[in-house]
Formats: sequence, structure tokens, C-alpha cells
Amino acid sequence: MQDDRSVTVLRLGHRPGRDDRMTTHVGLTARALGADEVIFPANATDALETTRDVTERFGGPFEARPTDSPVGEVRGWDGPVVHLTMYGEPVQERVGTIQAESVGQDLLVVVGSEKVPFDVYEAADWNVGVTNQPHSEVAALAVFLDRYFDGRELDRSFENAERRVVPTALGKEVKEPGSEEP
Repeated sequence: MQDDRSVTVLRLGHRPGRDDRMTTHVGLTARALGADEVIFPANATDALETTRDVTERFGGPFEARPTDSPVGEVRGWDGPVVHLTMYGEPVQERVGTIQAESVGQDLLVVVGSEKVPFDVYEAADWNVGVTNQPHSEVAALAVFLDRYFDGRELDRSFENAERRVVPTALGKEVKEPGSEEP
């Protein structure tokens, strides 16, 4: 969120045809809920393009970039690493420690796709679970980011937007920034 807690989300794997929407949603969720960057596997080109397009249209700052070695990103990360896994320690018991120990450092949040190699579990500073039940990695990312930022990400402003959503009780409204208020 462009403060003392720079957060990068890494999508660890991507199965073309099977994970296209889910990988895209990892990027969109990371952007909307306070992360500064998302890293996609090199074969997730549609997710990369969509995330960049949404950032251009709805504002940033937010970066999306590919990598040829997602596991190499984890191994080479210079800062704390959180791995979101259903097998991890409960988020509600670890988020305070993660907040305290990551101040002033770049945090990497890893979300999987296919089977996660065991060395990712070992490389992570924290293996964190949201409910310890099978569910979506997008849901785990959303819950983690909301708890990590204490809800501040919900009031985030996005710069250089071509479009903005106008909150309404019923219907849909999207306007260009600076246009007349409803």
C-alpha cells in the first residue's frame, strides 16, 4: 500500500486452461486489497495482461510482472515470506507477529496452485492457514491482506485512474475521474 509495508504477492504455479480465472483473480485481489505488486509464472500471460489493463483503467500504483522461476523468487527473496496454505498455523494467531516482524521490510506472500514443493514450506518464515479447510487461494489472500492491513486497504485511493466505480445501493455506475458527481 505504498507505506512501510511493501507487499508482493507471488502466484506459485499456473495450469493454463485450468487456472486462468483463478490466477487472474489472485492479481486483481492483490491489487484491490493493498499489495504493491504481483508476480505471475511466465505462462500466465492472460492474467498478467488483465491485471495490467485493470491497473491502467482503475488506477494504481501497482505492478504486475512475470517470472520464469516462481520458486526461485521465494528462495531469492530479501525479506520475510508468508506462505498461505490450508496446512499452516491459524492466520488469527500469526498476523500480529507478521505485522510486527515485517515493518520496514518487503513482504512476499506466496499463494499456490498445483502441488507446492516442500522447499517452499521450508523457505517461508510463516506457513499460514485461513480456516485450515480446503477453499480458494483467492479467499485466503483476501482474508490475509485484510487482516495484515487492519482494514486500511478498504479506504485506499488509486492514482491515475481512467475509470472509477461510484458506490450505489442498486445498479452499476462507472465514471471518468473529475466528471460531475451524481
